[in-house]
Amino acid sequence: MFSGRALRARAAILAAGLLSSGAQAPPADALLQASRQAQSAYLDTLRELVSIESGSRDLEGLNRLGQVIAGRLRALGGQVEIVPAGADLYRMEDTPQEVGRSVVARFRGTGTRRILVLAHMDTVYLRGMAAAQPFRLDGERAYGLGIADDKSGVALAIHAVALLQALGHREYGLLTVLVNADEEISSPGSRTLITRLGSEHDAVFSCEGSGADDRLRLTTSGNGAVLLRVRGRASHAGAAPEDGRNALYELAHQVLQTRDLSDRSIGMSLNWTVASAGDTRNIIPAVATATADARVTRVRDWETLESRLRLRLAKTLIPDTSVTMTLERRRPPLEATPASRALAAYAVSVYGVTGRRLGVTEESGGGGTDAAFAALKSKAPVIEGFGPAGFGAHSDEREFIDVRSISPRLYLLARLVLDVAAGKAPVG
Repeated sequence: MFSGRALRARAAILAAGLLSSGAQAPPADALLQASRQAQSAYLDTLRELVSIESGSRDLEGLNRLGQVIAGRLRALGGQVEIVPAGADLYRMEDTPQEVGRSVVARFRGTGTRRILVLAHMDTVYLRGMAAAQPFRLDGERAYGLGIADDKSGVALAIHAVALLQALGHREYGLLTVLVNADEEISSPGSRTLITRLGSEHDAVFSCEGSGADDRLRLTTSGNGAVLLRVRGRASHAGAAPEDGRNALYELAHQVLQTRDLSDRSIGMSLNWTVASAGDTRNIIPAVATATADARVTRVRDWETLESRLRLRLAKTLIPDTSVTMTLERRRPPLEATPASRALAAYAVSVYGVTGRRLGVTEESGGGGTDAAFAALKSKAPVIEGFGPAGFGAHSDEREFIDVRSISPRLYLLARLVLDVAAGKAPVG
């Protein structure tokens, strides 16, 4: 394992070797060589990150990992801030009482462009699971809990900064790295911070994994939950059922009359997935609840979905029952823009030197990410999927990254930061 100071020294030695052996090489060539030679150090960093368990509700693990990440970024010259959730924490049904803190590192340069790099340190796994699956290398794969989602992205952000610093590239005005600790629970404590920083930068690169293929994503789904609660009146189910108001019947009516609200033409879906009523066989249930998964691909369709739901839910079946509904907008969608398309096209044009072909997709695939929060109040290009290729996120022993994709992805992120900073890449 390397400390932050050792990482910076190693990168500096590497850069000195590259520059002395090929002083005439253009910056992109030196960056490509450096990214290839940095793979071993990257894997050392990844091993350390994966070895620290950091489930979204594991505050001790998150604090420990946050300190490691902060130390690495501080050793690279960043002005580091540990940011706790504030009064604007967005509470959802499953939001814990306290959430993890974000690490924000700012690197000042000589130029004017401002670039934001995102990653998250939390995972979906419980404390103790890592004993059965520690970090390991197996041929061209690296395994570990949270390695694809998103500790490989955290390592990517750290080492991209290290390469740029070692090669002397400080053409940006501000390079900001934000690593949050609550992404897997819909970022209740960091969403406001991400949105604000997104609006203050000229380009945003998010380091979630690129999936099984080399691709960048310009869209992600907005995801949410519909929480339905019906209140009726209890009575004896055998002796006096007519005296009750069956909340279960009313719930079934509401679920059935809203089952067709999905609209594929606009990428909107609503699917009821959880329901509950009563707890005793011979009592007419007074309360019934249901939860639905909701997805949209356009920000404005949250309003569309909510208005359609409320119109349907106003029609009750059982007299004297009441129906309440809450729509939790857990995460907005990321929408493709002309600016993000132009910058992604530029990324495709520079990626070929790695020997790999870069894809770009505008299919959301149903998943959501923090990149969408960064885009909410910004006209800057926001691109998702800079992390290494991998598979098996949220699937314990099957989660891995493709080691062959590390140096190409490291090159791509560093190269786009370099070219945006130098005014070579379009940012709208």
